[in-house]
Amino acid sequence: MDTSETVEEYIARHPEYNVELNKLRAIIHTTELKETVKWGIPTYTIKNKNVVGIGAFKSYAGLWFFQGSFLKDEKGLLINAQEGKTKGMRQMRFQSIEAIDEQIIRRYLLEAIENQKQGKEIKPEKKPLVIPDELKEQLSKDGKLSEAFDQLSLSKKRDYAEYIQEAKRTDTKQSRLEKITPMILAGMGLYDKYK
Repeated sequence: MDTSETVEEYIARHPEYNVELNKLRAIIHTTELKETVKWGIPTYTIKNKNVVGIGAFKSYAGLWFFQGSFLKDEKGLLINAQEGKTKGMRQMRFQSIEAIDEQIIRRYLLEAIENQKQGKEIKPEKKPLVIPDELKEQLSKDGKLSEAFDQLSLSKKRDYAEYIQEAKRTDTKQSRLEKITPMILAGMGLYDKYK
């Protein structure tokens, strides 16, 4: 996982799309968006709300709109990269510098900014916390573990519960329980080491 602290670092780590990323960044800089780095990735905001980000992938450089589903997309350039998972986010992909049309991208950016100013956004659905039986049993047996689990944020609890639930075999669930027990006791989230 890329853990860039600056946009320059991020771009330098992706030499294969250096030119494209710099071009996209320059276009974004013609707007009122503020540049920052979130999750190690260049992200552009207005009033601290995420509007658009740039990124490099295996076969393309991309521009993604956090609330892209609200864009008119008259040119048919937007892609839902995770059909069925992402509701609001949409991507624009570029395999070369020639594919980047500054005027078109700027129109999409200005529309996205206006949408954000109007408060158009899809809020993520809150999934209920469903603790699998194996984890429930372990928590009932171990008071310290149960107490540590209770201190975790809802999202961390959900990550652990889903991690156990996703395992198909009983022995996999057991080995996962053994793996996460010290992490829970330490107050860590399942994905903290990647942050």
